[in-house]
Amino acid sequence: MSDATPLYDLAPLLRMLSLGALIALLPLAWVVWRNRGARKSGRWQALAVLTLFLTFDLVLFGAFTRLTDSGLGCPDWPGCYGNASPLGARADIAAAQAVLPSGPVTHGKAWVEMVHRYLATSVGALITVLAAGAWWARWRERRGGGHGSGTPAPGPLWPTLTLIWVCVQGAFGALTVTMKLFPAIVTLHLAGGVILLAMLAALALRQGPAPAVEALPDAAPGLRALAWVSLVLLSVQVLLGGWVSTNYAVLACTSFPTCQGSWWPEMNFSQGFTLWRPLGAMPDGQLIGFAALTAIHYTHRLFAYAVFVVLGLLALRLHRAGAGASRLQARWLAGLLALQFATGLSNVVLDWPLLAAVLHTGGAAALVLVLTWVLIAQRQGAACTAPARAAVVPGALRKVDA
Repeated sequence: MSDATPLYDLAPLLRMLSLGALIALLPLAWVVWRNRGARKSGRWQALAVLTLFLTFDLVLFGAFTRLTDSGLGCPDWPGCYGNASPLGARADIAAAQAVLPSGPVTHGKAWVEMVHRYLATSVGALITVLAAGAWWARWRERRGGGHGSGTPAPGPLWPTLTLIWVCVQGAFGALTVTMKLFPAIVTLHLAGGVILLAMLAALALRQGPAPAVEALPDAAPGLRALAWVSLVLLSVQVLLGGWVSTNYAVLACTSFPTCQGSWWPEMNFSQGFTLWRPLGAMPDGQLIGFAALTAIHYTHRLFAYAVFVVLGLLALRLHRAGAGASRLQARWLAGLLALQFATGLSNVVLDWPLLAAVLHTGGAAALVLVLTWVLIAQRQGAACTAPARAAVVPGALRKVDA
């Protein structure tokens, strides 16, 4: 990118937003048509699930963008050399590509980056619809309009928080470009996308019907605490994985289970985990050493062992807790753990193949979704069983008194 090109050019912003809204109209129309005979709560849940699906696709495409080195395919924000698409920036892209044919700016990489931005804008539009719809339903309910079916309106707080968070994600997306793939910013952008997935999953599950009563808190004491511990550990592992990817440290270890033929290779943790620094260098401009990349990679691998043990234990506890949703959640956890092991191993021994790397990111995001499902289901199950216990216990006491 030439020095004359500004990092921020808001001229194409309105066109970008309009394009995102236009793309969002397609899934909106599909939800309306597909659920035209359903209750309003059912339509809102369908829209939340579809938005969750598209956001998951966005996270995968974000990984694809990063792994194909397309993050600077358009080195300004929000458009591409001040245009709403690479079509209007063909001359600028060609000039940059002529200087560096295999550099960060090429026609293909520009399209990958802009498609990622288009998808992100459309997801933001859908979340805006969810938030606006929740506030509209609440206003109608307070005005006495109700829902006809007697179903209470979805609360607007959670959709509003989700909308705020997607705006924060947009800011991190802009910083990812303008700060030239600063590792800390890119890692936080990845983590923010996973958090957005969890928020949308919670939104969709809260708008769904009440689950069958399984009394998980009584049948499996400590299960909810184990699920929370699992989520915390997995969150740390996602951050470590993002740090590996954004620092291009995957190939620092090309053997398994050892690294560089050693159980404890030479590592520089001080350099590796200096968080606020540019890509490939220290704050003073010194290039980051290979021992630092080894420390980044091996820390992620060692922490993965603990995550696998805890998530495996959670899957076993869920399988033993009862039938139905619990065992389905256990199967999902076990399957995703197997996927993560296979794709993580493939990244190491097969020189970081693109498909395995994208699937590894997707598997981590899916694990977060399953853990969110587990926690929401247990919370709803506890809420359902509490009134039942309150009704059963007094009746049992009356029988004893008699």
